[in-house]
Amino acid sequence: QLQEVIVTGSRANRFARTSSDYVGKMPLKNLENPQVYNTIGKELLTEQLVFSVDDAMRNAPGVQKMWEATGRAGDGGSYYNTRGFIVQSQLRNGLAGNVTSGIDAVNLEKLETIKGPSATLFGSALTSYGGLINRVTKKPYETFGGEVAVSGGSYDFQRVSADVNAPLNKSRNLLLRVNTALNHEGTFQTVGFSRGLALAPSLLFKPTERLSVLLDAEIYRNQNVGKQIFFFYVPGSSLGGTRADQLNVDYRNSYMGSGLSQQSRSTNLFGQVTYRFSPSFTSSTNISSSHSFSNGFGPYFYLIPNSDATQPNSLVRADQSTRTSTNDVFEIQQLFNGDSRLGNLRNRFVLGLDYLRVNANQQFFGSTFDTVPITPGYDYSRFNGAGLTSLYADKAPDFTYPVTGIRDTYSAFASDVLNLTDQLSVLAALRVDHFQNKGGLTGSEVAGYSQTAFSPKFGLVYQPIKDKVSLFANYQNSFNNRGLYNAYDVTATDSLAQRFANLERANQFEAGVKLNAFDGRLSTTISYYDIQVKNLLRTDPNPLAMARFAQTQDGTQLSRGIELDVIANPFTGFNTVAGFSFNDSKLTNADADVNGRRPATASSPVLANLWLSYRFQTYGLRGLGIGVGGNYASDNKIQNSVSLGEFMLPAYTVLNASAFYDRRKFRISAKADNLTNQRYWIGYTTMNAQKLRSFVGSVSYKF
Repeated sequence: QLQEVIVTGSRANRFARTSSDYVGKMPLKNLENPQVYNTIGKELLTEQLVFSVDDAMRNAPGVQKMWEATGRAGDGGSYYNTRGFIVQSQLRNGLAGNVTSGIDAVNLEKLETIKGPSATLFGSALTSYGGLINRVTKKPYETFGGEVAVSGGSYDFQRVSADVNAPLNKSRNLLLRVNTALNHEGTFQTVGFSRGLALAPSLLFKPTERLSVLLDAEIYRNQNVGKQIFFFYVPGSSLGGTRADQLNVDYRNSYMGSGLSQQSRSTNLFGQVTYRFSPSFTSSTNISSSHSFSNGFGPYFYLIPNSDATQPNSLVRADQSTRTSTNDVFEIQQLFNGDSRLGNLRNRFVLGLDYLRVNANQQFFGSTFDTVPITPGYDYSRFNGAGLTSLYADKAPDFTYPVTGIRDTYSAFASDVLNLTDQLSVLAALRVDHFQNKGGLTGSEVAGYSQTAFSPKFGLVYQPIKDKVSLFANYQNSFNNRGLYNAYDVTATDSLAQRFANLERANQFEAGVKLNAFDGRLSTTISYYDIQVKNLLRTDPNPLAMARFAQTQDGTQLSRGIELDVIANPFTGFNTVAGFSFNDSKLTNADADVNGRRPATASSPVLANLWLSYRFQTYGLRGLGIGVGGNYASDNKIQNSVSLGEFMLPAYTVLNASAFYDRRKFRISAKADNLTNQRYWIGYTTMNAQKLRSFVGSVSYKF
């Protein structure tokens, strides 16, 4: 009797992923795709002992974190910047999948950062002109197996996680996989914590060889104290410096007491029905329902100078709370994929229909609590949960800001990749997008309106050496619906007239080279991009219009740069991941205060990431490995205007390292983040101190 023999092995270039089903909405190898994207796989996350999407994103070339997750309903986790534009992780397996808190990595198969304006295939509601972030999740498989892990470390970090997979019947066509994690972490500052539960079950049913049904859920429950954020009322120079490290702010002081916490909940449900009509034609029906909720405090801090220059600066302490705020996103998408021949030419295509509804019911309110001196030894604990509760009981909040309303988007799109030869292919795609804003509140009443957009995309790929070298170029497009604005009109009452804005548009031209050389040991992408944004709203420069705060829609912005991504396996056991980017972003037709300057939200112009790892190959040390790497970011101007001058977050280099011993049944790991105890800041026009040196150890059992 023959016994089943299972042979396992690992790829030489173990961190490289050479294809994606999501980037082009069809199966395409990286070399065949004229769009740039970067993939961060679970192998790299495991080696670096990564527990969150935030930490995973350190490996994405040209991406910089700007803000931690706010936890507020409707937000999509942390804020990042790519190619000069803000983006969040709002897509999961190509569909809407918001998680308002920090996003756990327990269910991640890989992360895809898809670059450039991408409305043609993904719409504009969940993407930015810089691109999008797509979380690809783990799927059930046909054998029993899994892993449980316990981790602990600095700042009271504690974590338990599990990944369990099992077939539920003898025929192995009903499969269940559950990923879950329970997390707690304190802070490097005087007050703060974050605790959360992530639960992600996935059920796969294959009643026939042609039909499969996949049901997923993501359940997040979080409680945390908001991360410290310093805002600026005034030019930074009036506070005694032009850089964050020149201000008299205590890096480790949270400047608040206890109890300023917020509850965040995200519940996402997904369904996919796939039917293969033939080997060359497939239907996929996808449904996503995303619900987020938040309730609680959000501490904000504002730096102001003292009128007496000999005295220390002051700190205005304030709150921006949410009260039982909700945001619901529903999406249904139908895809038809084909792979056929037109004569002797291979032709791959996708036809798609998409409906997206966003239903917001968010209630923001807040008050200023007090103004305190920034002085060593001062007791800052009075700004706490009990104090704010008492303040709101005694008087109404200083402001309320409701955000309510329903927005529907109806879309149809088509994309076609035609191989003119075995080495030359062209891509053409088009989306028609009908947007309906049913009105509501954004602070004050917003009128409803509708707008239709067309979004084209073109690409060209030539492989001078088939499956090894690819020369590519693309044109990509995106847009935004900006609604009503007040325009200057001498014939109108008070010379102001409300007008519907034309579509704001971004157009990208990009060209570059992709390599998959030396038997897959070198995977590289290098590209140059040029993004032009037009129809930006700006202050009308007419003095009479400026006096009435009127706007005009002739603003423009330019963002261009280069990106490099390298994933290599130079010799057995040694792997490297490296990235570099340079971005030149400027407002080219804007208010005189900022015209010709880099936007204060555009992040650091120069970014670099590196990870080097080695797995010992000798028999006695097999399973032992080490890794080291880090991130560099150049100076980031968070104030950059004539009126405010320049204030910057200084350049930083943050180093990290890991070590592990990996065997068939267990794994022991340790990591050190911020090895040199670097004090550095990130910020979205703000100054946010980042975590100091930390150590984490982990033990896992595999079955």
